[in-house]
Amino acid sequence: MVKKLQKMSADKKSGPQLSGAVKESAQQIWLAGLGAFSKAQEEGGKVFETLVKEGLSIQRKTQAVAEEKISTATNKMATMATDITSKAGTQWDKLENIFEERVAKALNKLGVPSAKDVEALIARIDELNKNVQKMGAKPAATKAAPRAAAKPAASKTAARKPAAKRAPARKSA
Repeated sequence: MVKKLQKMSADKKSGPQLSGAVKESAQQIWLAGLGAFSKAQEEGGKVFETLVKEGLSIQRKTQAVAEEKISTATNKMATMATDITSKAGTQWDKLENIFEERVAKALNKLGVPSAKDVEALIARIDELNKNVQKMGAKPAATKAAPRAAAKPAASKTAARKPAAKRAPARKSA
């Protein structure tokens, strides 16, 4: 188009011919623009639909990958929680055993018999009862009153000092 205009101006044609050529050129540019716009409108819808389809496809793929990652992370967290729970349970058992041992030592120092001691004493009493029955002693006809449970040994207390003697009361005048 520009070459046509340059050729026309080089030929030094008259002004009306030049303006007609410019008008014709402008008309062609305008029509080309309208054609491009129309084509873009037609193809734009198709391109837009294609882009939407591709976007949906990509979204589905990324959701699948994300769900897989979340599932993996959830499984790892569940495994870690199980491990921590078992380790905490083991530590709790150790702490409980230490506490029981210390309480048993403290009770032993205070003279309180342990469950083993009471069981051994009951076994010894049963054995002695059998021996007494073998020796020919007849048990009493009436049943003896049940014995009170063994009381823990009283702890030794420091001897009390006798109270200081009081001075005789004064007579008032």
